[in-house]
Amino acid sequence: MNTTVNRRNWLKTGLLTAGGMAIMPHVSAGEMLRSPVRRDSHGNLIYSPFFKEHVHDPFPEPSGILAKLNANENPYGPSPKAVSALKEVARKGNRYAWRELFGLIDKIAAREGVSAESIMMGPGSSDLLEKTGIVLFLKGGNVVSADPSYMSLIRVAEATGASWKSVPLKKDWSHDLKAMEKAIDADTKLVYICNPNNPTGSLTDHDELVDFCSRVSDKVPVFIDEAYLDFLEDADKKSMVSLINKGKNVIIARTFSKIHGMAGLRVGYIVAQPETLAGIQKITRGGMGISYPSIFAASASMDDAEFQVKSRKLNAEAREYVYENLKKMGYDYVPSFTSFIIFPIDMDGKTFLQKMQDQQVAVRSFEIMGGNWCRVSMGTMDEMKLFVQALGKTIG
Repeated sequence: MNTTVNRRNWLKTGLLTAGGMAIMPHVSAGEMLRSPVRRDSHGNLIYSPFFKEHVHDPFPEPSGILAKLNANENPYGPSPKAVSALKEVARKGNRYAWRELFGLIDKIAAREGVSAESIMMGPGSSDLLEKTGIVLFLKGGNVVSADPSYMSLIRVAEATGASWKSVPLKKDWSHDLKAMEKAIDADTKLVYICNPNNPTGSLTDHDELVDFCSRVSDKVPVFIDEAYLDFLEDADKKSMVSLINKGKNVIIARTFSKIHGMAGLRVGYIVAQPETLAGIQKITRGGMGISYPSIFAASASMDDAEFQVKSRKLNAEAREYVYENLKKMGYDYVPSFTSFIIFPIDMDGKTFLQKMQDQQVAVRSFEIMGGNWCRVSMGTMDEMKLFVQALGKTIG
């Protein structure tokens, strides 16, 4: 690992190949709703044989929705400091932000405790997941991940030429790390782990994950998607970023879309070994997709610890409120470490979606392991009260 990356040239080198440009984002278990994906005979989106999503056909834009709880968006953001920064620099939106981006990279690197050469920026972490999928699988191979999980990287890897080796989650909804390690073979080019996991909201044991990443990354790169990690009280202690300075071949994704409430402003980053990032950036660029104002908003948001604490606290209170009401209604939910909750529903998924939408509440519905599940994002307390009321009427 002796390659040194000149980060001043990051944004000037590498272009998407023609094949890469043709690969569009796929529908995933997160926020993306409009791109091509396989469907079963009932019109459900197929992610795996036992992981599907129920959608309206065609998928309608929610109209008249009072509680939009279907995209895991932070209802409290952006932070006041981020909004002020946006207003102040919006007039400079006509300028490219190369120099300014390096300032944000330095700030993030200092926070993560790594060198600036270990940071690659992008317009949200999903963009970076997909670019990694394109680059690593241009010559085929396979990717190992849990099932169900966030599908953005998996779908793009498959479209690029990879095969997916899916490993079912354990009964407690955590990653089956032993089975995932056994699934690795000579053609495996990446192991992908979303922790906390989407769409289940579950968390895999930290010590077990550290051990797994430390050993397995000596054989094959391990990508850990930590988009929801900041909703944990001790998030810094749960991150895999510390493995970077130990020379491990891991890639960690973080985003400003969740705890920072900047989903529409599109800022994210990955942390990896400089050589890994150099390989990705030979083919595609990252930070070029971030707007000038968004860079300053992200920097200001990093300084607003009070807003992040508030978001975490209010999110936890909303979760507890939903937990209590689900218990009263007899639902056995999956304990969540994120900004959403899943619970089983005894109803056709599309019917459930329509009945909730008729009451101006938007949620998601999945088929997992043969059963139907609702995934509800945490909104404001008023929005969660609307959700509880709608749910009661829907099942009543």
